[in-house]
Amino acid sequence: MLCDIEEEALAKAVAALKLTNADVDGVRADVSLKAELQVAADATVARYGTVHILVNNAGVGGGGGYGRWTDASWNWVLGVNLMSVIWGIEIFGPLIEAHGEGGQIVSTASIAGLIPGSGLAYNVTKYGVVALSEGLRAILAPRAIGVSVLCPGFVRTQIMDSRRNVPQRFGALEAPPKEGPIAEFIKEFQERVSRGIDPLYVGELVREGIENDWPYIFTDTEFEPSIDDRFAAIKQGFDRIRGRQPRH
Repeated sequence: MLCDIEEEALAKAVAALKLTNADVDGVRADVSLKAELQVAADATVARYGTVHILVNNAGVGGGGGYGRWTDASWNWVLGVNLMSVIWGIEIFGPLIEAHGEGGQIVSTASIAGLIPGSGLAYNVTKYGVVALSEGLRAILAPRAIGVSVLCPGFVRTQIMDSRRNVPQRFGALEAPPKEGPIAEFIKEFQERVSRGIDPLYVGELVREGIENDWPYIFTDTEFEPSIDDRFAAIKQGFDRIRGRQPRH
């Protein structure tokens, strides 16, 4: 069962997959709304009876840089990138537990969920998805449900065109600048995404991750040194206070 806010894209994906031997269906939903995710779950159970695998994959870029934050932009990014994962697990998790046959939950974070970047709102949501997945893994393992978090690097998606699907309830979000350092950074980022990893390859990695219950699914090693630097800095923080007696 596929779920998307974009009806045309959803119909196209379902039609293409039906050309294979897969039994595929789709349901339109704004995943940032808990009620619509519940409708999607009900449609899934009505169509297939049971649920074994949940893939939380919706994501948007944006939120505005420091000094340009708004309630609407934060609510949009938090709603799609983080709250949809929370509600997806809350709604679909019990459906996986119900049959007792085990299953897997995969949630898409980002390499930006492990190292800081310039998109702070995006980073906050992706760090949240990583923390949620790490915590749930220990909780759900005794119930035969694996939990994986996908932390991709640059993948060839439409993430830079997320605003095409901003729900009307958020109003007109402030457009990014067309000139200056921020505009140049966005242009460079768009170029990196356009040359990014093939999404089909990422899908193959996710399938392998599900089959082998990988806790972390990475798409490449480009940012491994940055992750090493992050944890080295954390270790230095402990080294600075090593041997000191806390005051009570």
